[in-house]
Amino acid sequence: MSARKIIIDTDPGQDDAVAILTALASPDDLDVLGITAVAGNVPLSLTARNARIVCELAGRTDVPVYAGCDAPLTRKLVTAEHVHGKTGLDGPVLPEPTMTLADGHAVDFIIETLRREEPGTVTLCPLGPLTNIATAFERAPDVAERVQEIVLMGGAYFEVGNITPTAEFNIYVDPEAADIVFKSGAPIIVHPLDVTHKALVTRDRNDAFRALGTPVGTAVAEMTDFFERFDKEKYGSLGAPLHDPCVTAYLLEPELFSGRHINVEIETTSELTRGMTVADWWGVTDRPANAIFIGDLDADGFFALLTERLSRL
Repeated sequence: MSARKIIIDTDPGQDDAVAILTALASPDDLDVLGITAVAGNVPLSLTARNARIVCELAGRTDVPVYAGCDAPLTRKLVTAEHVHGKTGLDGPVLPEPTMTLADGHAVDFIIETLRREEPGTVTLCPLGPLTNIATAFERAPDVAERVQEIVLMGGAYFEVGNITPTAEFNIYVDPEAADIVFKSGAPIIVHPLDVTHKALVTRDRNDAFRALGTPVGTAVAEMTDFFERFDKEKYGSLGAPLHDPCVTAYLLEPELFSGRHINVEIETTSELTRGMTVADWWGVTDRPANAIFIGDLDADGFFALLTERLSRL
């Protein structure tokens, strides 16, 4: 079977970096057509920089990186330096990238790629706010039906919010974009906090990354060392949730995950619950199902997969 064609849409972010590295380590399974940067965890200038740093760390400068939208569709950008540090990749000391950004805008790349490739053969993998994807769908309505799947990290239901009491960060930053994507008709698989909070980087799991003894293994361990300081204090857990790699792991071994096909709506009007993913987990409405909402994973299998794939770089 040929490798699955994907576009990674991202706002790196230490956990984004691990998700990207895992994908780039798996060329027999995942054909990364390009990486599109969006403003989110840090401003666009830094997310575009960080994506290139990660490509160079992986030795995959053949993968083009495009800069995308620098602000949400209608709102002021909210960032998360309090979690990820001032660069978004605080922790390891990594060199500035030497590879240049690809010519053109990320949204144009998404549209052109979906129109060029055979319908149903390209999967979109958003790891940050959905601004680039929504803009592509708004600008070129024909491309949504050409998407194979959208496998994204975002949202929360039983785990409630991590940026407000009711909202997860990626959806909160640009709820209007999320609303467009969830109403697009494209097949969607959602990895909310409900599942990512079960993917905890414990000391033993982080030691396994470090024990790889490679620049990638060391960098990942140092990223999660930094990343976890905030979440361990916030949640009182034994480790930090490794959110975004759930997307890559699902593409590689979907049997590690379980969820339900349900209706998910995005709250865009209430300031109290802005960005809430209203997930009809129990089927109490007559709204049609529009997403597979992941609720659980095999955490040991997940970390074994990440460690093995990262060892290839």
